[in-house]
Amino acid sequence: MKKVWAFDIGASNGRLMLNSFDGEKMYVEEIYRFPNHPVHVTENYYWDILNIFSEMKKAIQVSIQKGHAKVESMGIDTWGVDFGLLSKNGELLANPYSYRNPQNAKGMEEVLQHITSEELFRLTGVETAPINTIFQLYTLKQNNPELLERAGMLLLTPNLLAYFFCGIKSNEFTISSTTQMLRAGKAAWETTILDKLGISSELLAPIKKPLTIAGDTLPSINKELQIDPIKVIHVAGHDTASALAALPIEDDQSVFMSCGTWVLIGVQVDEPVTDDKAREWGFTNEGTMEGKYRLQKNNMGMWLLQQCRVIWEREGIHTDFEKENHLCEEAAPLRSFINPDDPRFFNPENMLVEIQTFCRETSQPIPKSQGEIIRCILESLAMKYHWVINRLEKLTGKKLKRIHMGGGAIRNKKLCQLTANATNCEVVAGPIEASSIGNAIGQWIALGEIRDIQQAREIVQHSFSVQHYQPSDISNWQKAYERFVKYVDATLN
Repeated sequence: MKKVWAFDIGASNGRLMLNSFDGEKMYVEEIYRFPNHPVHVTENYYWDILNIFSEMKKAIQVSIQKGHAKVESMGIDTWGVDFGLLSKNGELLANPYSYRNPQNAKGMEEVLQHITSEELFRLTGVETAPINTIFQLYTLKQNNPELLERAGMLLLTPNLLAYFFCGIKSNEFTISSTTQMLRAGKAAWETTILDKLGISSELLAPIKKPLTIAGDTLPSINKELQIDPIKVIHVAGHDTASALAALPIEDDQSVFMSCGTWVLIGVQVDEPVTDDKAREWGFTNEGTMEGKYRLQKNNMGMWLLQQCRVIWEREGIHTDFEKENHLCEEAAPLRSFINPDDPRFFNPENMLVEIQTFCRETSQPIPKSQGEIIRCILESLAMKYHWVINRLEKLTGKKLKRIHMGGGAIRNKKLCQLTANATNCEVVAGPIEASSIGNAIGQWIALGEIRDIQQAREIVQHSFSVQHYQPSDISNWQKAYERFVKYVDATLN
């Protein structure tokens, strides 16, 4: 049985998954998991990229200790938009900034004085948002120009980590499509934007197609870890693109949801959709493993609940999905709603206070107990997902009947059921480790072990279990949706 290492690094944790393939079925084993959070220093948020790299090497050592030293290849997927800078001789210049850095909002405002959001969307097909690489880069140009002047190359997060392992400088297509610097419908940097902002396109590493081999691990890595050279493969570097490849989608009436700290909701399209409605509703077009596009909207996910947990932990209250679902059941349904994507929830000092303040300002019952807070969050998320899917139907002209949910957040069975109720769609939840499985799929295709994505999805269907959720209590949810839109209409996008 052949094996590959799939590194799936998210904005809250990273993990090494061993994916084994016998020619008919895949098998997944979690080898190692580690926390990953932005570090707050002097009003800035950074990623401790060297710690991430160190943890990845530790993960390989754990894999070897478990008897999995011989693998065919390795691949890396991560969250989007963030990047690191290398000097002209290839040294890391600084810890990368996190997309949650508050300075990015001002950078976006200044960029929009040079080029309108309408033109940005027309050129790139990507939603204008302060987290995007283009605004981070401009913020860096304004606030820390010395760093940018010393830079010889910009590498996006999965490609920066791959560079540490194999020494190859390139940016993979799907992760590059998150930057708002890629030309819509083309695997090429949009120099029109860069020229207007005074940023040299020479800073950006060449774009490489997914499903290709970047190179072998460096001799120094092989010596340190006591391994033979291993192929480092350009998988779909953006975790959502990898997750999509692993979802057992069978028709064009299906929605995908990649569920974690963020929830990305969309459909597959051949070419970017860049009309005014797509822009007004906050949709974006990002790459797929096959070189096509995901028409999707980035939405808040478990971040809201994660931040509440931080506060509860400080108070000595420990929870998990099972406890939270039980508490949620005890609270009255369909009582209070928030707009999960209101900017106030992006990185607040106290998430509980912000949720209660929103409800107070919109004259709704104020959730007070832990169960009421959890129900408010989960029901609001499900309502917002309904809002997004309604607009996907209008943009595509298709009736969407089924939702494929993948990612760690589907462990929250209550969220899956509430999503089915809110959308009146069947929910197919699984596989849980969709991103890492998709990462491995990219490797198996590059290695010639699997023919294409279609065959890979067939293999996924008989390799991993999924759960089905049918909508219920539809009438009450439809009435509640009208209230949801009323309460949050001013902040919906």
